[in-house]
Amino acid sequence: MSGSYDDSVGVEVSSDSFWEVGNYKRTVKRIDDGHRLCSDLMNCIHERARIEKAYAQQLTEWAKRWKQLVEKGPQYGTVEKAWHAVMSEAEKVSELHLDIKNALMNEDFEKIKNWQKEAFHKQMIGGFKETKEAEDGYRKAQKPWAKKLKEVEAAKKAYHAACKEEKLAISREMNSKADPALNPEQLKKLQDKVEKSKQDVLKTKEKYEKSLKDLDQVTPQYMENMEQVFEQCQQFEEKRLRFFREVLLEVQKHLDLSNDVSYKNIYRELEQNIKTADAIEDLRWFRANHGPGMSMNWPQFEEWSADFNRTLSRREKKKASDGVTLTGVNQTGDQASQHTKHSSHLSVPSNTVQSLQSSYNPFEDEDDTGSTVSEKEDNKIKNVSSSEKNQSYPTEWSDEESSNPFSSTDANGDTNPFDEDASPAMEVRVRALYDYEGQEHDELSFKAGDELTKTEDEDEQGWCKGRLDNGQVGLYPANYVEAIQ
Repeated sequence: MSGSYDDSVGVEVSSDSFWEVGNYKRTVKRIDDGHRLCSDLMNCIHERARIEKAYAQQLTEWAKRWKQLVEKGPQYGTVEKAWHAVMSEAEKVSELHLDIKNALMNEDFEKIKNWQKEAFHKQMIGGFKETKEAEDGYRKAQKPWAKKLKEVEAAKKAYHAACKEEKLAISREMNSKADPALNPEQLKKLQDKVEKSKQDVLKTKEKYEKSLKDLDQVTPQYMENMEQVFEQCQQFEEKRLRFFREVLLEVQKHLDLSNDVSYKNIYRELEQNIKTADAIEDLRWFRANHGPGMSMNWPQFEEWSADFNRTLSRREKKKASDGVTLTGVNQTGDQASQHTKHSSHLSVPSNTVQSLQSSYNPFEDEDDTGSTVSEKEDNKIKNVSSSEKNQSYPTEWSDEESSNPFSSTDANGDTNPFDEDASPAMEVRVRALYDYEGQEHDELSFKAGDELTKTEDEDEQGWCKGRLDNGQVGLYPANYVEAIQ
């Protein structure tokens, strides 16, 4: 960027001193280096921001995955809550590191970018205005002194050449005196040459000394002008150094979570959640919900009933909607004679099947261990599957054939309107992944590795219908088998 002076061409630089001609270029280059250092600092902050973002994302993914594993796992009670608190800590720390990333990019990065744009102004011909101003200032301050220095160098060269010539002339004269072949006229010429060379030495020496004196006279002004330009460069660099220090302190504050109150609260809360884990409380809960503390419907004598003779399959276990009313089964006293009439009474709105399906609660437990047999009949409705739509239901649904909305024919003698929805039969060979022992009479039992045929797809409860190779048909858990490729 900085060119050499025409006046300084041929001037030999004898040292690495700032005062030597052209050695100001290091100071000028520092301005260009300042612009590059701003870009380097922005790249440094940008890389750290990416690291913070990646770490935050990894924490979030880790917390989400392990939260699901813990929820689906066998852990329970207060220890489960304490375990969940570890994942909550990760999510909160993830948010803090995202805040760090945002602060680094939105505040620190942008601050450096704007300062760089304001401090360094690019020229049309390339380079920066600040660099050109500094170089022009140095050249202007150095030009007079460099011109005098050039004269000094020329005078010195002439003086040294005259001294050399004088020495050669004296040497020839001494040699000629020992040579008898030279005539007096030739000897006289050699002596004149010596005399003339001595006079040239005196003249060049005088001129050399005068040029040095002239250089000494302009040196103070030269030093003053050079220092003035140098101080301007120093002030510009001081602004950059102070700015970098300020930005780095802000970066430190953004990165330092040790003094962040919210960061300390995260681990204080985590510690409290872990300390609240109570083994005795968890064991008491497990005893009450899965152990001897559970209620039990101990076997009692029950009178025979037509409704009791019907076993609901798992596909028929639905929660009653607002439009379906199933009254309880009365077993005692004088009400036994009215059992058939009241236990199977069914009121269904116009949108029967849709109401039944939409009212089903997927979060309802299949088995209510705390209720009696009659209460189970009250709280569960019969789900009409595609295989049951063509069936006419006996008295367990209604005492009167004409009031059964699911009958095979309607009041006008037409066919069942639900027949068109029947899905075609499908059969897929599957292999058991685990052993399964049927819990009810309509469930299949098999061992891991056994093969069977799936005849109906998985329902909302997670059960499939299938057929064993021995011809037995029943239900089994869908996630206990895999399709045979």
